[in-house]
Amino acid sequence: MSTVSDYFGCLVFDDRVMKANLSADVYASLRKTIDEGAKLDASVANAVAAAMKDWAVAHGATHYTHWFQPLTGITAEKHDSFISPAPDGGVIMDFSGKELIKGEPDASSFPSGGLRATFEARGYTAWDPTSYAFIKGKILCIPTAFCSYGGEALDKKTPLLRSMEALNRQALRILKLFGNTDVKCVRTNVGPEQEYFLVDKDMYEQRKDLIFTGRTLFGAKSPKGQEMDDHYFGVIKPRVAAYMEDLNEELWKLGVLAKTEHNEVAPAQHELAPIYTTTNIATDHNQLTMEIMQKVAAKHGLVCLLHEKPFAGVNGSGKHNNWSMATDTGVNLLSPGETPYENAQFLLFL
Repeated sequence: MSTVSDYFGCLVFDDRVMKANLSADVYASLRKTIDEGAKLDASVANAVAAAMKDWAVAHGATHYTHWFQPLTGITAEKHDSFISPAPDGGVIMDFSGKELIKGEPDASSFPSGGLRATFEARGYTAWDPTSYAFIKGKILCIPTAFCSYGGEALDKKTPLLRSMEALNRQALRILKLFGNTDVKCVRTNVGPEQEYFLVDKDMYEQRKDLIFTGRTLFGAKSPKGQEMDDHYFGVIKPRVAAYMEDLNEELWKLGVLAKTEHNEVAPAQHELAPIYTTTNIATDHNQLTMEIMQKVAAKHGLVCLLHEKPFAGVNGSGKHNNWSMATDTGVNLLSPGETPYENAQFLLFL
């Protein structure tokens, strides 16, 4: 019987896979790009792309996609196969460094609402090497930023990466004032707790308001709400427990650090909380978590509701962000220490 540690991250092109499939020089160069933001050499990109393709194909992948987050509230993807025509009439599986680091999806409808003229709406995806590629189904998903020809952000990842870099730059400046010259970077970390409701699919399909809006718009309140506080941290029902078990397995395969699960305050409301990680990775993982939640629910004859307030009279679903700042030397800049009122560095960052 396999354990979680045996299959955790088995669908992720993570550091373990890179070490095993890249030469020492290529791996070192890529790590420098990831850790320090160094420029990525074209030869390194080609080597990484070849290794990534071989690994993905070995895991059953046939296509790749630049996985990005336009201003729609969900993720977007355009699938391209690895095939390339061969002289003998067959095909070979090919993936270049250029295809890895940049894509040009049609951006004429991103963002919508007439913000840009269609004929000017070129959009470009750019590989985010700090967030690991992963396999979803038979698709190699490569996390990317999405920008216009002029560099304007057309997504939610680009502003996040820019804000992380701005904070890193200013935090390093302040740390040097306190004599901390050995710190090379400051990263923000977050652990977004995801609350959700589970509803029986047959009952869900009887409510057009739930189907069309994700929430109820009319109807009587449930005769039993959350008045007794008996659902919060209560015993998890077998059907929900089976759902959570399958959800954890799918998330762990994708490298998502799903840690805590429990019943929430409202009836049929639950929560999944991950271990914190770097902010842009945590954001990618949360988008992936919400997608997998809904897919796994369907397999159990359930519907997962992620609306902020699907039912009147009971708690809505929040997404608490446990946010922090930490140096590459392992110091939590928001840790008060034993004497917080005398800790000038902590007080300044706070």
